[in-house]
Amino acid sequence: FFSAVYMCEVERHHPQVFQHQAKENFSCLEDPLPAVVGVTYELCAGIVDKPDLSLEEIACEEVLEECGYRVPVTDLRRITSYRSGVGVTGSRQTLFYAEVTDQMRAGKGGGQPEEGELIEVVEIPLEDSMKFAYDETLPKTMGVIFSFMWFQNNIAPKLLKK
Repeated sequence: FFSAVYMCEVERHHPQVFQHQAKENFSCLEDPLPAVVGVTYELCAGIVDKPDLSLEEIACEEVLEECGYRVPVTDLRRITSYRSGVGVTGSRQTLFYAEVTDQMRAGKGGGQPEEGELIEVVEIPLEDSMKFAYDETLPKTMGVIFSFMWFQNNIAPKLLKK
């Protein structure tokens, strides 16, 4: 759940709420939107805040914590780095690819609820991947769309040959 995404939906559905922005407190909505409008599809990710660990080691920790799979560092494939949130944070993100199997399952995933994380791992069938990527009704980050396009160009053709 992302408050910013939720508030954008509130503004879209209830523009009158923001007409008096000078007021210190917004009045409560008579017809609040369900919390699900603040939920987005995202890639497994984490903050780089452990200087003694490499990006790859942090990525592996995040895959275990958020998705429940133990991925060896040697199984990660570095795709690229890019900037996101360029108008606000200018964050640098590095995208990795890893294949996981049921045998690599080491936990339930789901993130750290005490840190406000509420994560559900979603599996998208290969044949639905590009439909998912371009479906504007499913809120997702640009990183998700990019990763699906990269996968479609670099991995899917090899899978389809098998």
